[in-house]
Amino acid sequence: MKKIQALLVFFLCFLLLPHNTTAEGLYPAAEDEKLQFIFVHGLSGWGSYDPRYILIPYWGMQGGDLMEYLREEGFPCYAASVAPEGSAWDRACELYAQLAGTVVDYGKAHSERCSHERYGRDFSGESLIPDWGEDTRLVLLGHSFGGATVRLFSEILANGSSEEQSSTEPDELSDFFKGDKADHIHAIVTLAAPTNGTTAYDMYEDENFKAEKVEVSPLTAFWGSLFSARKSEEKDGRSEEDYAAYDMHIDNALALNAQISTLPDTYYFAVPCSATEKAEDGTYKPVDSLMEGMFRQSSARMGSYTGTTAGGFTIDDSWRENDGLVNTVSAMAPIGEPSQDYDTDNIKTGIWNVMPVYIGDHMSLQGGMTIKNDIREYYRDLLEVIERLP
Repeated sequence: MKKIQALLVFFLCFLLLPHNTTAEGLYPAAEDEKLQFIFVHGLSGWGSYDPRYILIPYWGMQGGDLMEYLREEGFPCYAASVAPEGSAWDRACELYAQLAGTVVDYGKAHSERCSHERYGRDFSGESLIPDWGEDTRLVLLGHSFGGATVRLFSEILANGSSEEQSSTEPDELSDFFKGDKADHIHAIVTLAAPTNGTTAYDMYEDENFKAEKVEVSPLTAFWGSLFSARKSEEKDGRSEEDYAAYDMHIDNALALNAQISTLPDTYYFAVPCSATEKAEDGTYKPVDSLMEGMFRQSSARMGSYTGTTAGGFTIDDSWRENDGLVNTVSAMAPIGEPSQDYDTDNIKTGIWNVMPVYIGDHMSLQGGMTIKNDIREYYRDLLEVIERLP
């Protein structure tokens, strides 16, 4: 009962608190010439520009604000605020504006194609980090859909956008779309990210899969009726491709991956999660002690599903292990990109270092919601490793 009460309080606070305040003053300025650690939330998340972060920090829901703890440990850490339901493109543009302290420019070509305003919020005078400039060095950490956000951000920052360059007058083109800024990016870390998409969305579009036949307890079914990856977002006239839900379908995630390169001078880390165990019949079942009730029905269905996407991608048994919302295998390296198992003595740039699977559900790397995960030392150790890299 206490867990249910905590959950209801959490979502009440989430719904009632407004969005889009200033991050100024939440954390003190960092020392010059230090790496800046930028944390980017996932779908339906929030950051330090949102007042709800003070009451319920996305990073450290249980155990206190992770940003505050890491800053006390000497790491300049900041929690960005990007569109909760927005596409990876829109979120990347918002992230750039917050870091550079400028007006959000979604691009002339993109905004016209996706039917929304070209310009967004003005972050002039309230940059997330101090003194954006040529010497700024970033470590980008993206949880869940924040992983796609930071990867696309890095691609545009490094290589620009040929579509925006060809459709925009030179004096109107955002510096973001000009590229040639790969030196800003020291490392990228994806955390329980649907890097290759998630069957939490695709399985419901497979006519051969009968999700309702996957047996779950009545309580699990109740939670599943309240929280589902299939719940439709409130549309605002934008193109369907301009929502996070579109990018998280496997075919669309793979198409997005094809547009993102692995930068040769950047360090890459992927942290997959799992809160399931393999059953005798080969399916994967949620471990109740590890997984929030809101994810258990989805997890059981993902753990039973195999099939083929509309684009012809085969979802085999390796996709059954999951964290409740993301398949464990999907949260590893982008398919086809160079990767290796994490080895502290062999960390190189231009290759994905796949970390050992973190035992916890999709919210564990945030600190958990009702199931507490003490993540402070995990991040401190990870950031120490990254900071020591040449």
